Amino acid sequence: MIDPILANASVSISTLKKNPSAVIKAAEGFPVAVLNHNKPTAYIVPAEAWEALLDRLEDIELAEIVRQREGEVGIRVDINDL
Repeated sequence: MIDPILANASVSISTLKKNPSAVIKAAEGFPVAVLNHNKPTAYIVPAEAWEALLDRLEDIELAEIVRQREGEVGIRVDINDL
């Protein structure tokens, strides 16, 4: 079976174990597929990219809530009543 590698770079798990910092630095901010016996077993995603991904997912979830609530009738509230 052929496994897709969803990154432009890959590294063997043994190379990663030897010097993880060097692998992260060489990736220059991009994800790296970690291979074990030539099969992807994990992905290293830089913290900045991970945070951006989570922000994007949150935006998608919030947009869905907005779409679901579209057309609802609003309720007038006075701030002094709260």
